[in-house]
Amino acid sequence: MKKRWKRVLIALPVLAVVGVGAYVWLNRSDPADGSAPTLAGAPPSSDPVARGEYLAKAADCIACHVTPGGKPYAGGLAFKLPFGTIYSSNITPDPETGIGRYTDDEFVRAVRDGIRRDGKHLYPAFPYTSYTEMSRADVLAIKAYLFTLPKVNQPNRENDIGFPFNQRWAMGFWNAAFFRSHRFEPDAGRSEAWNRGAYLAGALAHCGECHTPRNIGFAMSNGSLLAGETVNGWRAWNITSDATHGIGAWSDEQLAQYLSTGHADGKGTAGGPMAEAVDHSFQYLNADDVSALVTWLRTVPAKEGKDPVVVDANAPGIRAASDLLPGKDPAAEALGGQLFAGACASCHQWNGPGRQTPQASLAGIRGVNDPSGANVVGIILQGVSMRVRDQDVYMPAFAQTFNDAEVAALANYVVHHFGGKTGTVTPAEVAKRRAQ
Repeated sequence: MKKRWKRVLIALPVLAVVGVGAYVWLNRSDPADGSAPTLAGAPPSSDPVARGEYLAKAADCIACHVTPGGKPYAGGLAFKLPFGTIYSSNITPDPETGIGRYTDDEFVRAVRDGIRRDGKHLYPAFPYTSYTEMSRADVLAIKAYLFTLPKVNQPNRENDIGFPFNQRWAMGFWNAAFFRSHRFEPDAGRSEAWNRGAYLAGALAHCGECHTPRNIGFAMSNGSLLAGETVNGWRAWNITSDATHGIGAWSDEQLAQYLSTGHADGKGTAGGPMAEAVDHSFQYLNADDVSALVTWLRTVPAKEGKDPVVVDANAPGIRAASDLLPGKDPAAEALGGQLFAGACASCHQWNGPGRQTPQASLAGIRGVNDPSGANVVGIILQGVSMRVRDQDVYMPAFAQTFNDAEVAALANYVVHHFGGKTGTVTPAEVAKRRAQ
């Protein structure tokens, strides 16, 4: 017995040393500056600040660092997660509450490794897990741009998360398990356009952060890259090359149109977080960069994804309806149909082409073919408001107009009429969405 305890006492320090060594090794930072494909909209020869502005837009920085009606880049946006609420930080050049005192090395470390100036860990709601692939030159170009912006003295809000998630030091263990500091590595066997698209999607636009399923540790399941996920109630669709469940059947022109304008005829109109991405980011990309992004998307391995949606672009409800009349469908006389007639039909029309603008079309889009009605509910509650290429895209929000039961009935009717599916939205689910 004594010998056994002696062996245990000897083994414990050894295990501790091994554990510390593994922790340090797995949390090591890649010291490489890294190199990046040359973006058509931000060539190295361009003005450094203008280049940084383009890269900041490609990285969609402002979407997370501004609140509705707030000052740009001053932070405060809430991220409601299963374990609490995290608020984005002030990244204006204010020296007291922003990033005005960050050195180049400190800024690069924060962006690529998720370590703040004070040495504390950032939470991966800030997508350093994707930004880690960025080159040092690109990160510093963004810093140069941010430092030309007005200083906003706005203290950062304290996160509202409970123990043990409020222990930032514990993020070191999460990083050891799920994060590797690394730079973008071009594929010599691929074209220049493909590599440019890969860098745009993976490092800058961080598409996977929303469109890739999460594992038990809330890290991206890269084996299912871009196979779709639900984020704050919104379905970020499968955008793999799967022809049925992804974007494999979309033409290059449709994909480019969707990214640049938020709408592709017969395929979909962006809403929620994707509308914000188009509003703040994708619409500003050079056409050659958008084309490169499409080139890369074409090669993402096809996946069916979780809760796949099969689109019926010519559902029975659409076939039976005209622009002005719903056709002989008893559901049109029920609550959902009556609400659609009163609040929606004048813009969307009963057969779904949209009257004032193509963005109002409902035929053939995944949202209305999804029985869960997740994105339909989001659009009804929040509406759409974005400005794309000097054109306002607007749909009013009905959160204050309809109660939970009415929103559920309307969403289920839209799924039934335009998708030919049985909607499963309940008033309880609508109430939950209101709180998100």
